[in-house]
Amino acid sequence: MSLDSEIPPAKRRKVQNHSSFQKSVIMSNEEKDIDEALYSRQLYVLGHEAMQKMSKSNILISGMKGLGVEIAKNVILGGVKSVVVHDTELAELMDLSSQFYLSEADVGKNRAAACVGKLAELNNYVKVAAHTEQLTEAYIKQFQVVVLTNSSLEDQLRIGEIAHASGIKFIVGDTRGLFAQVFCDFGKNFKVFDNNGEPPIECILSAISKGEEGIVTVHDDQRHDLEDGDHVTFAEIEGMTELNDCQPVPIKYLGPFTFSIGDTSKFTAYSRGGLVRQVKMPKAVDFKSLQERLDDPGEFLLTDFGKFDRPGQLHIAFQAIHQYKAKYGSVPRSWNKEDAARFLDVAREVNSSAKAKVDSLDEKLMYKFAYVARGDLCPLQTVIGGFCAQEVMKACSGKFQPLNQWLYYDALECLSEDGEDLPESACQPVGNRYDGQIAVFGVDFQKKLEALKYFIVGAGALGCELLKDFAMMGIGCGESGKVFITDMDHIEKSNLNRQFLFRPWDVSHPKSIVATKAAKAMNPAFNIIAHENRVGPESENTYDDNFFEGLDGVANALDNVDARKYMDRRCVYYCKPLLESGTQGPKGNVQVVKPFLTESYSSSNDPPEKTFGACTVKNFPNKIEHTLQWARETFEELFVSAATIMRQFHEDPDYPNKLAREGSMQSAETIKWFKLAFQHKPSNFDDCIVWARNQFQEHYHNKIAQLLFNFPHDAKTKEGHPFWSGPKRLPEPAVFDIEEPLHLDYVQSAAILFADTYEIKAIRDRDYIKKVASSVSVPPFVPKAGVKIAVTDAEAQSQTDDEDGDNGLEFLKTIPSPIEMTPLEFEKDDDSNFHMDFITAASNLRAVNYDIEPASKHKSKGIAGKIIPAIATTTAVVVGKVCLELYKIAIGNKKIESYKNSFVNLALPLFAMSEPLQPPSKTYHDTKWTLWDRFIVEGRKEGDTEMTVQELFDHFKNEYQLSITMLSQGVALLYSFFMNKDNMRTRMAMSVSKVVEVVSKKNIPDHVKDLVLEVCCDDKNGEDVEVPFIQYRFR
Repeated sequence: MSLDSEIPPAKRRKVQNHSSFQKSVIMSNEEKDIDEALYSRQLYVLGHEAMQKMSKSNILISGMKGLGVEIAKNVILGGVKSVVVHDTELAELMDLSSQFYLSEADVGKNRAAACVGKLAELNNYVKVAAHTEQLTEAYIKQFQVVVLTNSSLEDQLRIGEIAHASGIKFIVGDTRGLFAQVFCDFGKNFKVFDNNGEPPIECILSAISKGEEGIVTVHDDQRHDLEDGDHVTFAEIEGMTELNDCQPVPIKYLGPFTFSIGDTSKFTAYSRGGLVRQVKMPKAVDFKSLQERLDDPGEFLLTDFGKFDRPGQLHIAFQAIHQYKAKYGSVPRSWNKEDAARFLDVAREVNSSAKAKVDSLDEKLMYKFAYVARGDLCPLQTVIGGFCAQEVMKACSGKFQPLNQWLYYDALECLSEDGEDLPESACQPVGNRYDGQIAVFGVDFQKKLEALKYFIVGAGALGCELLKDFAMMGIGCGESGKVFITDMDHIEKSNLNRQFLFRPWDVSHPKSIVATKAAKAMNPAFNIIAHENRVGPESENTYDDNFFEGLDGVANALDNVDARKYMDRRCVYYCKPLLESGTQGPKGNVQVVKPFLTESYSSSNDPPEKTFGACTVKNFPNKIEHTLQWARETFEELFVSAATIMRQFHEDPDYPNKLAREGSMQSAETIKWFKLAFQHKPSNFDDCIVWARNQFQEHYHNKIAQLLFNFPHDAKTKEGHPFWSGPKRLPEPAVFDIEEPLHLDYVQSAAILFADTYEIKAIRDRDYIKKVASSVSVPPFVPKAGVKIAVTDAEAQSQTDDEDGDNGLEFLKTIPSPIEMTPLEFEKDDDSNFHMDFITAASNLRAVNYDIEPASKHKSKGIAGKIIPAIATTTAVVVGKVCLELYKIAIGNKKIESYKNSFVNLALPLFAMSEPLQPPSKTYHDTKWTLWDRFIVEGRKEGDTEMTVQELFDHFKNEYQLSITMLSQGVALLYSFFMNKDNMRTRMAMSVSKVVEVVSKKNIPDHVKDLVLEVCCDDKNGEDVEVPFIQYRFR
């Protein structure tokens, strides 16, 4: 049977109230366009070219246990042409330990046939079918990539040879309890088009020497970051024009700002200007077959640099497990010493006859391998499944560096630190879905997992994966167990590519509600409660003391630093473990935070976000990022600022008078927006078109003409150098042309958004807008003398905007009643609102002014919308690692070396693991303390009374020999040594909670039982010392 005949045609699904969405999703497989709305975040990782190649690839994935279904899930989400899932075996109850698309009702059915329907729902662009017969050579040859899981070594070798000889990319994935193996063979002369996924480097030139070894110097505002052997080309050079658009040339690194490019002696002398651009050259990689690599494995990919010798040992162990099964009919029994001894004998035989033998077989490791080989752990399947799926995408597209060729992985630290063997009786199957996990950890630990209470913060991509793994592991699935999840967002189309619990018909519904329902379908015993709250001070009445004190831990699944830091503070305060993770494209990280053992998330900070100087953005852009930031700021100025001020006027009629009384620079800026709102008030949509046409003239002609009047083409700096050189690009004013699509794009989008702010019905007919815009008469522009234009950020800072001085104040005296206006809230993912149309047109027009290469709407959305690139594969790897750390926390491991912070980059590929850092310690007197410590003060007294401030001070003096010199709660300063004496006496006699309410002028909410008090203290020698905060209990 042929592949195409086996795969049914894509079916239309009924999507209530989302007909337009349905129309955009359900497309024929012959259509070549990539659905940017669906794949937007992945496109920022892979790019259109790679995804086009993937969309033409047919994939076979054999073995539909936990690992196979995880690979299939990620590959289908990725957007290949077709996936056939293959299995000849029937589902067993034990499969449910990790196979999330099987249920108890599927036991006894073919695994592939039972799960194919749910896999097909993941992506309507991908044809998905099941194959339940043996794999023949003819059948295999229909595919571009073949993946084997849950397979014998005999089948791996047979199919591997067919694939290698036929030019088919071949991947083997295998997991055995806490151990995993991956092998890749992409054949001879496999082309890698981008080995690291980083954007090509581009720098501004300062100089190029003329000689046998031409030395290129880049402008000192940016290191070139090139390496030996990188290839570059050049553009816009004046003088040595022979290099412009030259064929890519290799470079030799000389320094952070210099490199050489070979002989330039015969070229014209360099004059000025120019750009150097990195060119990513295709690289050919030769792979050897599985048989060859068994004998000569080459260099293993290390997943833990603390286990340098481990891959060689596991190379023998995985061969031995296949021989053991062939000899004894099954893998070793869980934690059975007799079977483990037999396995060691087999491993010795394998090693003795192996060409790639190890000098000394690690017998303890072989025993552990045998003990857990029967196990089936969802977190490890998630890690390896995500990794293998990324290798499938590399095989299809040539995007990123493939694995060369072996990966071995283990997570033995998940076992108890005591090193004691588990009794075999504790690890026997009990006839439930968790038997694969019980085989590794025992039945008592399984009960412990089921009794856990966890809080998942976020139901996006990370949250969906966490829910799936939690459901398979049984976390919160016992009578006393519970999992809470919160997310205030609703599902959007772009979520469906990664957040795999959602379907097209779920769009616009709450993420947490839908994700909870989907997770419970995977495991009906899952005790999960969904909330739609934002975590922060506003939800502390829900996530209060009682809530946090009842938790066993928190797993963050957030996408912003502020929320992460807030949850980190809460976990530190309540002394709860925190599992922190994040992804960015092919990169991901995991941090485990354990009370009193590790530092917290907030103990270290990420590098600050890169920003651009105000003058660069306003007057001297040289990158598309600069023009996009300018466009984004212009959006706020034109469609948000004035409307926001007018809304405040509506709410407070005395607002203009308050501004007049203030007389500050901030009020002057506000007055400017007031004036503009009234001066530009349109009466109808035609007025909006006229306004938009004039905006074009102002921004893209008049201001550029004024800039060139101040700084002509031949202007010089004070030092006598050309003004327009280096990062300063010489602009040209734009001449409006109604027949130029970009010009009309700007007028159309600006007019519609302007109408939206004034609540005027817009006419979206492009021909109508074109007709009105073409009739607008624009007065000629005459540059003005005396206009100041800042050249540096320092100059911009020193210049004051006094245009609205007296005139502004006079205007406020005669201000009419407020206008009905609506500030626009920038939304990048709604293609019908014209927000990104305006941003793209505004940015590209400015790019044309400065001869910068324009950007597509898709690229503009990514930069202006600050979209974090994302792909399902990285999410899976990261979440799997999170859940491996959760095992360690739940089992009670106390040594810091048992835990692993992780960084992964699937593009390279790279795994880096390290021990978490210990929390920094400080000392007062002879007492050491860390961020996890605090003074716990019982403020409640007999007779329903409370400790006074004076009694709190006395308590510290008597108990800790510390004298409090300053006391605060939040931003409220309750006491200080320099305070007015009368205030001091009054407050010292008041209860602590009363002082807090008096100073903060707020009542303490009823749900608050404890107050966090910050103190400055002197020790017994009168020296100022740092001390922990006070947890003051008053209710």
